[in-house]
Amino acid sequence: MVFAAIDIGSNAIRLLFSRVYIVDGKAHYSKEELIRMPVRLGEDVFVNKTISAAKAERLILALKGFSNLIKAYGVQDYRAVATSAMRDASNGIEIIARIKSEAGLNVEIIDGKNEAALVFSNHIEQLINPKHAYLYIDVGGGSTELTLYFDSKVIAAKSFNIGTVRMLLDKVEKDEMEEMRVWLKRNTVGIHPLFGIGSGGNINKIFKMSGKKETKHLSYDKLKDIYDMLCSYTYQERIERLDLKPDRADVIIPAAKIFLTVMKNANIEKVFVPQVGLSDGIVHHMYESYIAKQKK
Repeated sequence: MVFAAIDIGSNAIRLLFSRVYIVDGKAHYSKEELIRMPVRLGEDVFVNKTISAAKAERLILALKGFSNLIKAYGVQDYRAVATSAMRDASNGIEIIARIKSEAGLNVEIIDGKNEAALVFSNHIEQLINPKHAYLYIDVGGGSTELTLYFDSKVIAAKSFNIGTVRMLLDKVEKDEMEEMRVWLKRNTVGIHPLFGIGSGGNINKIFKMSGKKETKHLSYDKLKDIYDMLCSYTYQERIERLDLKPDRADVIIPAAKIFLTVMKNANIEKVFVPQVGLSDGIVHHMYESYIAKQKK
């Protein structure tokens, strides 16, 4: 069966079609199609606290297309969520109503806690070693979600208004950054070794740029080397020489900086990059809910 997930983020919106089937008694998730549109809602919201008419039109046009694709695909179910930018927008509820009316899609505005829980629904720690301690690090355009997994359970989770688009616009409060540092040090003290699990389009791209194939992780030093390399190029050079999309070429540097900050303050030497994100977590959650209903 196929499920569809829509992630309305601060930088881009995504539509994922994922097929779920059983292999040796376990659910296997296969990404069939991923469509990404760089609407960048955070560009409006983090400066003016509202979504402009122009951005709203682009968003709704894109979602009309997503709606038609979902119908054509004949999915088992879909779920659409909106995150940081829509949470902060003064007209967020109004935009959600327009999406329902004009595109026929039900969209939920989820808080940081629910966003972190959905990312964690990927259960990547089970594929690595559930007995080890891991910090999920999901870096988006408007926020960073951190989930600490230790002794086979979640022991701490928090969302911070620290994201790549916010940083580009110089809209990350110093107090927020300091709060994240304090939270990391307080919650990870005495936990060693602690590994990171990186989520989001930017860390996926950085991993691909690293050229690593034999392992699925990046060391702190390797990530720092890539960060320094990226900083050595101009924005235009990152597009032309590194083959980065225009809406990736600017946010990838603050993304790397956030990951380095988290790793340094949590004393993490390496971060695993399973190349999954919020939309994958949405699919996992939908499938698990579907199975739970079938058992009733």
